[in-house]
Amino acid sequence: MLSLIRRHLTRKQPKTAYEKMGGEPVVRAVAHRFYQLMASDSDYQDLLALHPQDLASSEEKLFEFLSGWLGGPPLFEQKYGHPMLRARHLPFRIDKRQRNLWLHCMKRALEAEVKDRQVRRAMLEALIPLADHMRNSEEGCPVRAGS
Repeated sequence: MLSLIRRHLTRKQPKTAYEKMGGEPVVRAVAHRFYQLMASDSDYQDLLALHPQDLASSEEKLFEFLSGWLGGPPLFEQKYGHPMLRARHLPFRIDKRQRNLWLHCMKRALEAEVKDRQVRRAMLEALIPLADHMRNSEEGCPVRAGS
């Protein structure tokens, strides 16, 4: 009976996405690579224009958000409260093109930093609806209720 209890208590819990990715060092590396790509690749200049000149705080916020979103420490919430991503992004015009640029840049960052192909794929699949939710404009024409 004692061995059954021990087995039950020591049974491994399923890994979080945060753990599957590689934890803090990999999540931080993804955020760093994302902003490094955005700053260095002219394909992302429109996306870069939405950010402050110094990308350090944006990079840190992305790391903190991803940490909690992936099941790791809820760093963003501890500092800033609920992410309210859509509300935080409303001041910026985000259309399909911006969404696609963001996703492409993130895909490249994931490919560079996350070793497990299945984890990269699952992460990108989870990010697609999140990025789509940030859209607040249809090709330059703001989306309005009733339109």
